[in-house]
Amino acid sequence: MPRWIPVAQVDECLPGQSLERVAEGRIVALFNVDGTFYALDGVCPHQGGPLGKGLIQGCLVSCPWHGWQFDVRDGQSQINPQMKQPRFDIRIEAGTVLVDLG
Repeated sequence: MPRWIPVAQVDECLPGQSLERVAEGRIVALFNVDGTFYALDGVCPHQGGPLGKGLIQGCLVSCPWHGWQFDVRDGQSQINPQMKQPRFDIRIEAGTVLVDLG
């Protein structure tokens, strides 16, 4: 069952930007790719780096600690094809970005 949690305002994360938020105790990395929002679990599986503070280039985010890369659209690792970072569905309501933690 969906559980929609507000994490940011649309204007807080402009195209080409990312940010980190805490939603119900979970770290969420939010990304804006050309006006489309994506969200991943914000903790890099390598050594716990903050993905929401990483460099985003196109649809790829690089962890700021050791450079592990993930596709923000589906969480697919660019280093290990068998690894996917958990992702969250997004919904926009009245200028607020919500993630489904359900």
